This record gives sequence, structure tokens and C-alpha cells, in this order.
Amino acid sequence: MRFREIVMIQHCTSSSYEAVEPLDLEEFLMSQLQSGDSALMQELGDFPDDDLKVEQVEKECRTVKHSVPLEPHVRDCVKSYTQPWLVKVYLIHMAIWFYTGTFGRLTDDCGRTLTSSDFNLRCLTPDQRVEGLLAFSSHEELDRFNQDARQGNRHPELFALYPPADEEEAVEIRPIPDCPKEHTGDRILIRCQAIKFEIDIEPVFATMALFDLKEKKKISENFYCDLNSEQFRNFLKPHTPHVDHSSLARSAIFSVTYPSTDIYLVIKIEKVLQQGEISDCADPYMTLRECDSAKNKDKLEKLRGQAEAFCQRLGRYRMPFAWATVNIMDVITTAAVDRDVTDSDSLKGGLYFRGWNHSIDRRAQLPRRNSERYSTIDEHFCSISAFKPATITISTIFKQEGDRLSDEDLLKFLSDIKKTSTPQRRIKTISGSIKLDMSPVHDLPQSCLSTELIPLIPVAEKNIRPVKEVLEFPSSEVYVPHNIYRNLLYVYPQRLNFVNRLTSARNITIKIQFMCGEDVVFGKSSGPEFVQEVYTPVTYHNKSPDFYEEVKIALPARLTERHHLLFTFYHISCQQKQNQSGSCETLIGYSWLPILNNDRLQTGQFCLPIVLDRLPVNYSLHSPEAPPVKWMESHKGLFNLEVQAVSSVHTQDNHLERFFTLCHALEGGATFPLRVREEKIPENKLEHELKLSIISLSSSSLEPLVLFLHLVLDKLFTLIMQPMVIAGQTANLAQIAFESVVSIVNSLHNSQELNRDQQGRNSLLASYLYWVFRLPDPPRDMHNSATAATVGNMLLQSRIRSSSNPDIPGHPHSSPEDNEVKNIFSITFKVLAAKCTLFLTVVCLLCLLQQFHEELALQMVVSTGVCRENAYKYAWFFFELLVKSMAQHVSQLDKNNVPRRSRFSDRFKDDITTIVSVVTEVEQAEKVNISLAFFLYDLLSLMDRGFVFQLVKNYCNQMSAKSVSMPTLISMRLEFLRILCSHEHYLNLSLFFSSPASAPASPCPSISSQSSGSCSFQEQQRILGLFELSQEFKQQHYLTGLLLTELSAALDMESEGYVDTHRKAINAIYSLLCSHDLDHRCIKPEVRAKVAALYLPLVGIIIDSTNYLDFTVSDSRGGKNKTGGPEDDLENAPLINQSVAMAIAGNPFNTLGRNVLQGKSVATLAADTSRHLLVCFLWVMKNADRSLIQRWTVDMPPSQLNKLLELLTICISCFEYRVSLLKSQQAKLQLEEALLRGMGARGEMMKRVGGMDRTVGQRENLRWRKDLTQWRQTNDRQDKTKAELDQEAIISGNLATETNLIVLDLLETIVQAVPLAECKDSVVGGVLKVLLHSLTCNQSTTFLSHTFSTLRALVVKGDLLFEEEAEQCADLCQKVLQYCSSPVDDNRSQACATLYLIMRYSYSNNFSRVKMQVTMSLASLVGKSSDFQEEYLRRSLRTILAYAEEDTEMQNTQLPSQVDELLRNLNSILSDTVKMREFQEDPEMLMDLMYRIAKGYQTSPDLRLTWLQNMAEKHNNRKCYTESAMCLVHAAALVAEYLSMLEDHKYLPVGSVTFQNISPNVLEESAVSDDILSPDEDGVCSGRYFTESGLVGLLEQAAELFSNGGLYEAVNEVYKIIIPILEAHRDFRKLASTHDKLQRAFDNIIQKGHKRMFGTYFRVGFYGAKFGDLDEREFIYKEPGITHLPEISHRLENFYSQCVGEDTLVMIKDSTPVDRKQLNPNKAYIQITYVEPYFDDYEMKDRLTNFEKNFNLRRFMYTTPFTKSGRPRGELNEQYKRKTILTTMHAFPYVKTRINVIQKEEFDLTPIEVAIEDMQKKTRELAVATHREQPDAKMLQMLLQGSVGATVNQGPLEVAQVFLNEIPADPKLFRHHNKLRLCFKEFIMRCGEAVEKNKHLITSDQKEYQQELKKNYNRLRESLRPMLERKIPELYKPIIRDSFKRLSFRRAQEENS
Repeated sequence: MRFREIVMIQHCTSSSYEAVEPLDLEEFLMSQLQSGDSALMQELGDFPDDDLKVEQVEKECRTVKHSVPLEPHVRDCVKSYTQPWLVKVYLIHMAIWFYTGTFGRLTDDCGRTLTSSDFNLRCLTPDQRVEGLLAFSSHEELDRFNQDARQGNRHPELFALYPPADEEEAVEIRPIPDCPKEHTGDRILIRCQAIKFEIDIEPVFATMALFDLKEKKKISENFYCDLNSEQFRNFLKPHTPHVDHSSLARSAIFSVTYPSTDIYLVIKIEKVLQQGEISDCADPYMTLRECDSAKNKDKLEKLRGQAEAFCQRLGRYRMPFAWATVNIMDVITTAAVDRDVTDSDSLKGGLYFRGWNHSIDRRAQLPRRNSERYSTIDEHFCSISAFKPATITISTIFKQEGDRLSDEDLLKFLSDIKKTSTPQRRIKTISGSIKLDMSPVHDLPQSCLSTELIPLIPVAEKNIRPVKEVLEFPSSEVYVPHNIYRNLLYVYPQRLNFVNRLTSARNITIKIQFMCGEDVVFGKSSGPEFVQEVYTPVTYHNKSPDFYEEVKIALPARLTERHHLLFTFYHISCQQKQNQSGSCETLIGYSWLPILNNDRLQTGQFCLPIVLDRLPVNYSLHSPEAPPVKWMESHKGLFNLEVQAVSSVHTQDNHLERFFTLCHALEGGATFPLRVREEKIPENKLEHELKLSIISLSSSSLEPLVLFLHLVLDKLFTLIMQPMVIAGQTANLAQIAFESVVSIVNSLHNSQELNRDQQGRNSLLASYLYWVFRLPDPPRDMHNSATAATVGNMLLQSRIRSSSNPDIPGHPHSSPEDNEVKNIFSITFKVLAAKCTLFLTVVCLLCLLQQFHEELALQMVVSTGVCRENAYKYAWFFFELLVKSMAQHVSQLDKNNVPRRSRFSDRFKDDITTIVSVVTEVEQAEKVNISLAFFLYDLLSLMDRGFVFQLVKNYCNQMSAKSVSMPTLISMRLEFLRILCSHEHYLNLSLFFSSPASAPASPCPSISSQSSGSCSFQEQQRILGLFELSQEFKQQHYLTGLLLTELSAALDMESEGYVDTHRKAINAIYSLLCSHDLDHRCIKPEVRAKVAALYLPLVGIIIDSTNYLDFTVSDSRGGKNKTGGPEDDLENAPLINQSVAMAIAGNPFNTLGRNVLQGKSVATLAADTSRHLLVCFLWVMKNADRSLIQRWTVDMPPSQLNKLLELLTICISCFEYRVSLLKSQQAKLQLEEALLRGMGARGEMMKRVGGMDRTVGQRENLRWRKDLTQWRQTNDRQDKTKAELDQEAIISGNLATETNLIVLDLLETIVQAVPLAECKDSVVGGVLKVLLHSLTCNQSTTFLSHTFSTLRALVVKGDLLFEEEAEQCADLCQKVLQYCSSPVDDNRSQACATLYLIMRYSYSNNFSRVKMQVTMSLASLVGKSSDFQEEYLRRSLRTILAYAEEDTEMQNTQLPSQVDELLRNLNSILSDTVKMREFQEDPEMLMDLMYRIAKGYQTSPDLRLTWLQNMAEKHNNRKCYTESAMCLVHAAALVAEYLSMLEDHKYLPVGSVTFQNISPNVLEESAVSDDILSPDEDGVCSGRYFTESGLVGLLEQAAELFSNGGLYEAVNEVYKIIIPILEAHRDFRKLASTHDKLQRAFDNIIQKGHKRMFGTYFRVGFYGAKFGDLDEREFIYKEPGITHLPEISHRLENFYSQCVGEDTLVMIKDSTPVDRKQLNPNKAYIQITYVEPYFDDYEMKDRLTNFEKNFNLRRFMYTTPFTKSGRPRGELNEQYKRKTILTTMHAFPYVKTRINVIQKEEFDLTPIEVAIEDMQKKTRELAVATHREQPDAKMLQMLLQGSVGATVNQGPLEVAQVFLNEIPADPKLFRHHNKLRLCFKEFIMRCGEAVEKNKHLITSDQKEYQQELKKNYNRLRESLRPMLERKIPELYKPIIRDSFKRLSFRRAQEENS
């Protein structure tokens, strides 16, 4: 039994298979390669030598140099920040490419247009004939010629035309982690253009910074700038020794990581210290103007002089002056690129924000740059990096308040401004403006400086004004590891309290210094870069001032206990006293702050005491209490400050600090006892303390841990790898270090703050592994010192010296020990692409080198408990760690001398086996599955591949044993295998070169020794065996075998839950074949044939799938019909049109798929999944060896061949060209004509030279990149350009052409193998079905030309087509004729040639049938097609005539004359269609014409049937479902008539009589007598519909249409005819579905009840000679339900005004009889009247339901009111009414929507009869409204108001008073009088019931209304009582019967005549 058959029996265990034992790959390869079997194997067998390399990638440095200090203490950090990345690379040998070719231009040359008057065929010019139509000597020559034509200009790569699969499935794409970079937020460039005040008298200085009001935090450092003129700068020269270029910056780049609507830019303005309060100094700015009168000029000059004096004396001191702010986000939102900003927004150049004026100049000329990064700011959507550059003018400048200078005060001001637009406490403003430019930063400008003042790249060529980067202080944590050296300290003096100081310390400044012997304090604007000291601004006369100063310090790399901050407090004398000539500073006191505390950087808030005395020597080394000095206020803290560090060296975390300190000690960087914070650690405690510090690492907070992550992991890996010698003992810290790594990995994954990639990997760890990790360095030798850190002679020194980093010292040893080791091991290590020298490390010279990967694997194996659980939970990390360390190990080996098997030790292999086994068993196996796959993928490049295959086998078998659900299990294995199969050298791993490429070869080398030719049966079985998934195949082609086994198992899953599994399985194969197709290594045809041979079992799997996977195809295709008859064809055919409706191709027609097959339910493939599977099948068929395929089709059993043909039919529909890509029909024609003809050609698509025009991808492990294809850019978007749509259409057209040509190749292969096959006839029939189906789809000219060639070859090869395949002959004629009317010249030309050959080769025996079929086909074609162009068909008929005339061989026969006769008949049919064209816009006239044509074919049942179907199609298109159904009922009756002539079965209908219950009209289908026409005549009634199944098919479609039209009762009548036939055939499946449909129909009748809307009817009369035949004819028109008179009137008026002219047409507005004499003969008149169905009383007894009152209608009535005086309306006693009853020729519904009126009756009603009719109607309405199940209160009240209301005009009371007040004098009126009286009695009773009913329906607020109704009712009843009680005595006498004569006032035209 085959595997798939076993599966079908036991599908529940289908995926619990045992994976086969793989080959020993290394052994097999060696034997094959050494045997020199073939050059191909030599070329393709092993991986290339340079497959793997480990290379160093230089770090991208933003600055021109690394900011690296020379101190060894921070060497580790610095090395981490500066050494190159180490990356393992698999060299990609497969090109990744996409089309770059250009496509041909569209043209619209459609040739000359013929008019419909060109009726004479011989006057037309025939099309160009097909060359050499009959010029071939043998069938073989013809086949060869056709094949060569097909193979020319083909696309070699099928998948290049196919849209890529969804990337969500592409698990094999391993994302490359982002390279670690320095963190920057969204960046904004702010340039200070101007700071202007009303007067310009002194220098001012600006400080800018960003504040986040929401977080209440300063979020950037200060940026200092000034725009002082040269004159003012000279004022300060004495205090500015020199000006560095870097201090001249006026532009700054600010960074914002967390945007918010509350980010403000604050600009503080200072000036040189002067005498007086801030208010006094600001007063001139608020009162004076530069432009004022001359007196002000003197004042200004005086003020300038004072200012100059102050600058000369106090130039180094500043004072606060003013400040301004702007909300950054307001500017960005207004200038955002995404918002359209109109001129009206700008308020004449000024935009106003929150109460103060900012004007923004739009810079439209600046380029827009869109960034991919967007930030969500609260609810507003705006991007910081995508806004238009803007100029901001801030014209509101606030004066500084001397007592409110702190940041807290500033934030309060900002909060007030946000709420009320001004600060609450009224602050004075200073007149002036600040002008800033603001723009987003995408590329760094030139001459930019980092925050450390190091020039950034790009460097400016000339000396331009620099731009400074401003360091951000993010408002929240940022989790990005340190990547550059940064070591900055920020000092913020905050508050000083000298209130209790008695001296005159009032103008206080603080001098701040960092005591280290160097200038490390950053300067401000227009001065030196670095200074020794900084002075804080002075607040005048304030003893407890606040400060807002920020002092930025570059910390030395090596800090000692001597480094400290020194603060000196001075009082500044603003005014020089007369006797004072010296300094203006008066010393008040000192304070200091040591930088280190217990060797740790001190940061945070401090409150320091102040010393009044001079400071003693070495004061900084003392604790503040110790020195014997005088303290202010008894050592009380008086000076508040804050110190913050931004450092990538100082961790500022206790756990990390301790760990690094102990590691440093271990490496020989300290003396013992070691001091860590407050404790001292002796040498013997070092190991214990180190272990504790390692354990506590995971307790450190997340931010510092992430910041120093790279360093922490590097140290831990060093500890894992190297045993340490501590106090003479070897300490193994590997286990505890490994546990710590696991703990850190776990905590990083569990953090909600950190990102993960799509595979769930923590992004930080992934980046570390890919870019940073390298094998740890061995420890350093400390030159024989006797501490624990010394390894001494037992541990040799090794170090990597980076040639790119000379600042990191390294001294390679060259000692005797080194040489000895070299001699012992004789190994040279090489690291590719790295200029490194590696030295071997040996412990005790006895132990071998301990490899990191071995130690790591060991730790994973021996780990226990939580550590083990987490290690395997996050196994991806350790797998990648193993792989990278193994890769570094392998890169150092001599690959030529060390075979793969010897690269790694046996112990290590055992550990790997254990790890893989454990991973497969863990609970989270699903999550680790992909990681494991990638691990084994990598191992295939590093280890013995046979060993890795064993791991794969173990994995598969272990997975099978797991108790998880089947879909999950298959999905896991599929993902696993998909990753393995994506290996760069997958083909080599699958030994594809050993697969059979052609028929004679043995299936694989391992069985080549068998005798293949000894037995024909064996050979046949072997060929068939190649297409099956055998044990041998699975063993040899290991990965392919596993994947195909999974696909097979997945497709066998039956329930709906497996749809996802199907998709995954198919997509896996699809992506794999896609990669082969686009792989430049597989260009050679022989290689492609080998690769395709690898997938031959896939073909078997796909063919088997068609058996029990529903592709929802509904057409007549081979292998579909299980009974062998054509029943299913009609059941599944969509309405009328026989074209295939495929769900998989997206066609909405058919829903009748094969849902139940072979007694089991089957799952259905989704549309896209089906396409993927089919394109895989086509790829294999395209590339496989042709002779092999031919042998296979010959040996194939007939049932299997039928399945193959069925599959090909599906392929054609699935890849049909979708015209929707091009919107218009014209565009479609252009594409057909200009492009698709040549676009089958590879050369047009992509002009590649020598196959090298491809773009090679640089990324690792990508099969082919979806983002590089033309589909990627367009498919996901809605707003595609025309060019993109055109390109998509072209590619889609090419795909359709190529897929269809592959199918055609295969069909030709099958047909050419026919002589060898047994079942010759059925094979050709099956092939023909597929070919005909291909002609029903949209096809390119290229394909059509080849298809017609194949069809002609079939026609030429024999009479086969015309004997057995009558039905297909009809189809063939129809399809070919259809293409004879194509507007594309080539298509027409090919179709004409084919049609002529059909006629020529059928001439001898079956010409009459062909004539009939062609005639029917033309009738069908012209009837159905709305855009059919007869001029092209005429030209084609002329071309066929030309063929007949030019065929010399047949000139002596009757063929030319027969063809001529046939073509004349066809031409006359075309003439009818020209008439139909004229009425295309008038559906009624068009249907009349088609009806007339159909009636003309009364003696030709086939043609009448065709025209009835044409009419049905037209009705269906107009949504006239009932009429469409009636056409089909007539067609069915016609079929029934002829069936009853042929055979007399009781279950069949007895001709059209049986159909009377559906409609009496059907009787017109009664057959003509036998002597005129016999159904046995050749070619008559031979169509598919003249069979029992044809009859059932027509009736079923009719029932469906009746159901659509809402006539459910008619559905029942139709099925009454069908059911006996089905019962006779025992077709229980159809009976079940029939009864189901009947139940639905009856349910609809019950549910919809009276709500159903039937047709509305109108009488339409035409008057006037302009109407021609229509003149004086009346019709009843049937319109859809609820059609109002104005609607039909408007429609007909619009149409006929176009026909006869607007001025000529007149619409008659009333329904009075038309008098011809009064009409204008030059005008055309239309009268439209609403009519209602009319029934006599006896009819009403049978017509009880709403349906019955609207079905089979022949009589209609309308009424016309009139008076004797001629007016239509008058008083009650003179109002007459005329009723007109019209009778139609046929009953509605009919095959048309309008029917002639054939009879007209009229009678008049007298006024009293009119009154009786009105009162009866009113009474009925009241009764209905009162007795409804759910009464409608509004309707009832409306009727009551009209009945009992006091003010109703001509109401019931008035009627009674006119007709009942007196007994009439004329006895003839007695009965009418009495009848009216009785009507009133019933009426008043009904009114009473209604009033009572209303009482129960009203709401509480309607009680008064009810009382009014009751009162009116009582009044009416009382008024009517005397009249109703008065009887006429004469009427109540005994009646004498003889004298009774009915009195009537009716008159009818008939009586008068």
C-alpha cells in the first residue's frame, strides 16, 4: 500500500510517522566526488570553501575621533565602545534579483471600423491568412513545428511573474538586528536669528533649554549663544582672554525622545551685572525707544556709557534680566507636513498661540523631507521629524523676578501660561522680539560639534559657524546600551541662605571649580572652550538667592580621592567706592564636595555647610567635620546643590559597581585588602564575594543593567570560559556565571519596557550576539606579582591589539613559554578579514585549550531547576551564542587539513544531541521550535552534516511522540523544515544531482545497479515510482523527503480546522521552489531538470489532492463525472453561460462545488493557497525532462490521467488573466494588441545580458527579497499610479500566458503519447475539453495563436472529433466563432484558419452537423454578447470564404459552394443583430425583436432554444428574474416536446401540456408535426440540452431564477416536473437538495407573507406616424414592484425623445381616450396610465393569495373620472366614472416585459354607483385597519379622521346628505339607494369598532384627541340615523321572479356595434 492510502485509512495518526534513517552525507559525498562521477557533481557537491567567514566590521563613528582617554582604569569600557563589531557571515551564492526591464508602450491602433451596412461579404477585404496552413508532410512535422514555435521567447523563471507569498509565513527570514548606535531622539535644529529690544545699549546673553511641563523636568542641557555686535564684544575684551571657534555657535540641535504637547523651549536672557534691581535695569527698555526724539538720544548715549563702564569693571559677572518661551509642539503641529496650511491660517504672516504673538513664516521653497518615524503626541498626530521649517518670532518677553528664579518657579509660570496664556501673577513684559528658525534634522549639517565639542562627520571644508548638539536628559528611561565613551558631570547650585550673616553679603555669586589641575569646565558663548571656573549670576541685594546655573564638567577618566568640587562665595561690589581701587570681590566663605565617596562617584542632592576661614592644606581629603576651621552657623547646611552624571564609565548602581570592581581585582588591577564601598575584602574572601556579586547582578535596576549590558555579558562569558587562580587555588566560576547569564536573559525578556523582534527575541540581546560578542580574552599577566590576580607562569598572556585603536595599549608577549607552546601544538590561527594576532592560552601546560562552546554546551546540559528551565525557554540566545563561538573556532582551523567530522570533539557532539533532545521535550517546545531550526541550520555549515541529519531525525521522531494537537504538530514540523530547507546549500544537502533527469536513467544512483531494461512492466513501475514518495527517495533526498511527507500529511487532514495547516504546508513548498527558480546557480536547463526531478513526488501528491480537495470548479471536465454521463455538467454550469466559474479564481458565479465525494466530507483549499500549490505543479512540469513526462503519461492508468487533465483545467482557470487590473475595455484591447503578443517574450520583459542583470542582495540567509520586486511596491497600496497599474497588468498578463503555455506543452506531450496509450479516444476527448476551457478564459494573443495551432493539429489528425465528441464539437465551433469576432487581428486570423479546417476535415462525413453547430453558435453569440462587433465577424466570414476559394485540393468538390451557402446564412443572422443594435437602449423593443427571431426558428428547435437562452441571459442581466425563468421554462417545454417524440417514459413530461400549471403561455411550444421535422434528422436536436439531464438542468435554473424573483409558488410547480425524473434515476443526492430548496421556498412564503412586492403594471399607448410599427398600438408594461408613474414616464420620455427628437415627443398627462383628429401629425405622442389586475367575481374565488392575484394576469383595469359637462371632476351628484378593462395577448409573467393589448372594454358608473364603490372601499379599509394582528395606531387614526372628522370635504356625511336625504323619484334608483344605505350602516358600525380600538392604542397625552374622536363619531351617527332608518317600502314587497330584470347602466363598445 502506498503511504497516502495508509493515510486515508488512518488519517488520525497520519503525522505520527517514523522519520527514515538518513544517509551518511559526508561518506556519500566523499565516495561520489572521488569516483569523479560527473563534472556536475564535482561542481555542485560540497559547499564552497569560503562559505563561512568571521569578519570584523569597523564601527561607524559619528565624531572625527573617538573620545577615548588614555587611563587604563576605563580601558574595558572604552574597548567595548571602540573595537570593531565581530560578525559571522554566510556568503550568499544565490543572487537576489528583480526585474528592472522596461515594458513596451501601449498602442491603440484598432484598424478601420466597418459600418453595419457593409452586408455583402465579397466586397470586404479578407484578413491575412495563416501561412502554410496545409503545408506539412506528416503529423510529426506539424507537431515539431508547433513545439518550436511554443518554446520561442519563453520566460525561464515562472516565479518572477508570480506575486510573492505573504511574509508572515516566511519564518526562514532571520531579521538582522539593528547595529548598536548612540541613542538620539527626534532632532530639531533651532537657530537664533535675532534678539532685539527697543533700545540697543549693552551686550545680552541667551541660554536655551527644553522643559517638559508634563514631567516637570528639564529635558536638555543648556545651549549658550549671543548675538552681540563687535562694539559690545569689545566692552568685554578685558575679561575674555581668547575666543574659541566652537563658542561662536548660534544654532543647536535638540533631541526629544518622548514627544509631548507640553514641551517648551525656554530662552533666558542675562546681561552684565549692574547696580540696581532687575526692575531698575529693565526700566529704560520699557520706557525708551531708539527712534524717539533727540532728547532720548542723549539718554541712550549716557546709558551706553554706563554699560561700558560696568562691562569693563564687572564683565565676568552676570545678572538675570528676562525670559521668553514657546511651545515647540504648537509650532510643529502648525508646520507639520501632513497638515495643509492655507494662507488664511497665517493671519497675514503672524500666527498667534495661547495669547502671545508668534509669527511663523512658511518656507515653501524648502524641501519637504518625510521621515519614517512618527510619534503620537497625546491625541494629536504629528511627527517631530516631518514638519515644514518655520520661522518663529516671539514678541512677548517677560522680565525676570529676582525672587523667583528657580526651575520650580519657571515650571509654575509655564503651567499658568498653558492654562490662561499669561502667568497668573502679573509679570511685566519688556518690548522686544526673539526670532528663531526651527527645522527638523534628517542629515547632520556640516561643522557640527558633539556635546563634548568633538567635530562630527561631515566636517566642513571651510571655517563656518559651528552647530552644537545639545545633550538630552530624557524625561523617562531610555534602554539603549552605551555605545560611546561619555563622562560628563552637571552641577546645579540651587539655593544659598546668608540671611543670618551679619556682614553685607548681598550681591552674592559662587565661583565653581573642579579641582584636578586641568581646565575641564565647559565655557559659554564667545569665550574659551574650557575654563577653570564659572561664576553664577548675581541677584542684586538678595541674601538668600536662588540659582538656575548649570555647570558642565568633562570628568577625567581616572578619578582619585583628591578630585573635588570647590565652591567659593563672594559679595560683589557693584559701585566702586572712592577709596577702593582693588578687586570688587569680597570673600564670604568656602565649601567643597569630594567627587568620589568610597571610590564611587557622588551624585544627587546635597546641602553643604560653609567654611568662613581660609582653607587648610589637603582640606579635600578630610571629612567635612574634621578640619579645625570656623563653620558658619555651627556646621549647618546652608548651600543646596544637585550633581548629576551622564557617564558610560560610572555605573551609578551598587550591584554593577561591586561586580566590576571585583572583576577588575581578579584581572590584576588592585591590591589587597580590596576596598569596596565601606567594607574591605581580603584575598581569601574574594571568590565568595565575587560569587555573591555575580548572583546579585540580576537585582540591579533595569536601566543601568541595559546601559552596561555589553560589558556585563563580556565579563560573565570570560568567567565561564576561564578557570581563575585565587589565593593559589583554582576557582571555577563557570556554573554561577552561566546561571547569572540565564537570569539576566530571563529578566530582559520579561521586561515590558524592552522591544522584541517578530520571533520574540529580545532586541538588545539579539544585537549583542550579532554585532558585539566575541570569544573572551584570556586574563592579563601582572608580571609576577604575588597576588591572587596573578596566574604567573601557569597562565600565559594573550591579547588582541586593534590596529585601529592605538590608544588601547597591548603588548604581545614573546616569552620562552610562548615558543614552547607553539612547538607543542604547531597550530596557526587565522581570522579572516581581521588584522589580529592570536596567542594560545594554556593552563598548566597540561590541559588542552578550554573551548568556550564546549563549556557553554556543558553548562546547558548540567544546569538544573529554574536555571535549566529558563536556559531552554530562551534557548535561541544560547544557540546563537554557541553558533557564533563555533564559527570563530572553525574560522581559526585549517579547513583543508581538518575534515568536518574532526572539527568538534565527540563529547561536544553528545552535549549537542542532549540539548536538542531536551529542547524538543520542554513544555515551551512550540516557542523554541524556530530557534532550534535555525540552530541546526547553522550547524549544517559548521559540523558533520550527517550528524545534523541524525539530530533532525531524532527531532521529527520525538515530535511525533508528543501529545499535542495534530495541526500544531504539523505546523511546528513545517516551520522547522522550512527553515532547514531555506539553507543556502539546500540542493547539495538534498543530493539533487543524484536525482534522475530523464526517462532512461535509474531513479537514483544507489539503485543504478539494478537491471532497468529487463522487463517492460518493471520499467513502467519504476517510471511511475519516480512520482511517488518512496522510502528510498526519503532516505536519499532527506530534507525534501521530510518536507513532502509533511505536505502529504497536511493535505490528508479533513476537517475545517486544518485550513491553516494546508496553507503553511503549501507555502513552504512554494517558497522553496520560488528560491530555486530565481537562483542564478540553476540557470542551466540540465540543472533545472535535476532540481525538478527532486520534486516529482510532489506532482503525485498534487494529482491525488484533486480527488478529495475541493477546488470548486464547475464545468464539464474530464474525470469529474463519476457516472460517465453529462449530468454534472448542467448541474454545475452557472446560469446559461457555460463558462467556468471557479472559486479559486475568484469568480462569484458558482457555489455548487463537489462538497460530498466518495462518502466523506472534504476540506477546501483557500483561493491563494490553491494558486500556490498549482504554480508549484506548473513549475515542476515546466522544468522536468520532457521524455520523462511523456513516458509517465503513457504508463499512467486512465483514472490517473483523467485526474491530471482535471488538474490542468483547474490551472487554466486559476491563472486566468484578470481584466480588472485595467479598468476600461479599450485598455484591455490595447494590452491585448500591443503587449501580450510579445510579452510572452522574455526579451521584452527584461533585457538581461548573459543572465547577469540581477541585483545581488547583501543580507544573510534571504531567499529572495520581496521588497525588491515590483509587486512589493504596489500590491499593498490602494492609490496606485497608472504606470504601476499598467506594469501590474503586464506582469499579470505574462503570468497568465506562461502558465497556460506550460499546460499547453503538457497537453501536447499527452496527445503525442496517445498512439502508445490504450484508451486513445477518451484521452483526445479529455485533452480537447481542457483546450476548449482555455478558450473560455481571458487569454493573450501569444497563447491563443499556439492553442489554435494545437487545435488544428487535432483536427488534422483524424475524424475523432466529429464522431464521438458531438457536444465538444458544438463547444469548439462556438469558441472558434467567438474569436472570429475578436477586434485583435491575430486572434481573428488564427480562428478563421481553425474554423475552415474544421469545415474541410468534416466535409466527408459530418458536414451537416458542423453546419448546424456553427449556425447555432452564431445565434448564441450574437444574442448574448452586448459588445459584440459584427463588422469583425463579417470580415472573418470573408476570410473563411477566401480559404475555401484558395484551397486548390478541394476545388473539384462541393465544399466551396457548401461553405458559401453556410456563410450566407450566417450573414443573414448577422443582419438581425444589426437591428437589435439599434434597440440596445430600449430593452422592451430589443426583447420583442429577439422574441420575433426566436419565433422565426419555430421549425429549428436548436436555434429556437438558443434564442430563448439568449433572451433569458438578457433578462437576467436586467435583473428581470421572472421573465428569465419563463424563457427557460419555454426552453424546457421545447425540450420536453422533442423528448416525448423520441421516447415514451411515464416519468417524463408529456410535452408542453405538463407545463400549463406554471404558465398557460407555454402551450405555444407545441411541436410541429412529424412530417415537417423529424428529431432523428442528422444534426437536429443534438445539443446537450435535448437530453433528460438537459431538461433537468434548464428547469433547475428556472427554479433558481423564480426563487430570485420571489415567485416561490412557481418553484414548487417546476420541481413537480423535475422530481419524477430524479426518482426514476434514483438520484437521491439531487432529490435531497431539491427537497431542501423546496423547504426554503415554502419557508419564504410563510415568513414573507404579504410583504412580497410583485410587479407594477402600466398601459402605454403610442400615437403618431413617427413611431412606425408602434403607431396606435397599446401595450401593458410590467415594471418592478413600487415603480411610480413618473419613473416609467421619465424613462420612456428620455429614450424616445432621443429617437424622435425632444421637440417632437409629447407626453399625454391624463388617461382620457385619445382623439387622433386632434393630434399634430408631425408630433409623436405617448400616453401612460397606471393599471391594476382585474378579476371577475368568479375568478376571485380561486385567487385567494397575494401570489395568485399577481400571477397569470391577462386583464387589467384603469378608471377615468368625468362629468357630463366635460370636466373630469365635479360635485358628488354629477361625478361619473369610466372603467376600462384591457386584455393582453399573453398572460403575465411571460418571456417579455411588455405584451400587446388585444381587447378593450369600457363601462360607466353613475354618481350613486361611484358613491357606493367609495363607501365600500372606506369600510373595507377601516375593517382591515381595526382587525390587524398588530394594529398601526397612526394608520387607524388617519382613517378615522377621514371618516368621522367634522371638516372632511365631500366626506361620508355629505355623501349621505346628497344621496340618502330623500327617496329618489326614479324607481330604477331604488336598489342603488338601498345598497348605499346598507353600506352606510356597515360603515358606521366599523367606525364605532375603530374608535373603540383606538382607545386601547392611544398614549396618555392623546386622551383629549380620543374624546374629540368619540364626540365626532357620536355626532356623525346621530346625523345619519334618520337617513339610515328610512326604508323604501316598494323594495320589501314579495318578488315576482319572472319580472326580475337586472338594471344596469353599463355600455360597451361591442354592444353598440
